[in-house]
Amino acid sequence: MGRVTERRRVIRIRDGAVSTRPDTLVAEEPLEIRLNGKPLAITMRTPGDDFALAAGFLVSEGVLGRADELANIVYCAGATPGAPPAEAGGGSNTYNVVDVTLAPGVPVPDITLERNVYTTSSCGLCGKASLDAVRTTARWPLADDLEDAGGSAARIEPETLSVLPDRLRAAQRVFDRTGGLHAAALFTPDGELLDLREDVGRHNAVDKLVGRALQQGLLPLSGSVLMVSGRASFELAQKAVMAGIPVLAAVSAPSSLAVDLAAETGLTLVGFLRGSSMNVYAGEQRLALRTAVGGA
Repeated sequence: MGRVTERRRVIRIRDGAVSTRPDTLVAEEPLEIRLNGKPLAITMRTPGDDFALAAGFLVSEGVLGRADELANIVYCAGATPGAPPAEAGGGSNTYNVVDVTLAPGVPVPDITLERNVYTTSSCGLCGKASLDAVRTTARWPLADDLEDAGGSAARIEPETLSVLPDRLRAAQRVFDRTGGLHAAALFTPDGELLDLREDVGRHNAVDKLVGRALQQGLLPLSGSVLMVSGRASFELAQKAVMAGIPVLAAVSAPSSLAVDLAAETGLTLVGFLRGSSMNVYAGEQRLALRTAVGGA
């Protein structure tokens, strides 16, 4: 759609010298997600991969888990609730509304006013009830071990984790032009990049990854590592668990609730991953640690 970035005039001040120039900014627009024609949620996102974003969002909500549960996703005309799909001649298409249709027989969740909310890059849930909900609705309990190509138990080398932030950064094409995007990437246990998505919202970047995997029939993502460019919130840990991802690594800090969720579900959670330094908050059994772990 050509709307990932936009140009704006900026006044530039360098060492006291003032000049004007065009600057490239990351685009941010609302996306309304409808489910079987009914409004479900609105999120602020960078346009692009909108169908994958919607599909990934529904995976994290426990609605979808297999490609055959998804019948169709289409853009809708305008932003008026109840507007018909654009291809039906329902008016101009803003590309800011998508309607997800579930396959026959797939249960439709109860869409209440409490669930129809505006979400932002910092949105999430909190409390013990949320931990219980993720644990009970996750379709794929996280295995104790990753598996290598031969089906044997595998361990991730900390040295492999240490190179992931640089590999993620090197693959961020839009960030190079704007400096204003989060990124989420899937890696193999030996550090091979599988996929990367960028978005103004870190949770959207993860949804785009998971949604693409759902569309390609790749869920659960049991043999992968999720690397995110920011902090590890409860919501990102939730999305990893719901997609069957066993390892979540972040360049910044996790939240306390993210650590609690990782401990309860068996997720390996790594934070402050910067160079050869990192903190392991849960799931250390998946790492090839060469020294004894002890202390308070």
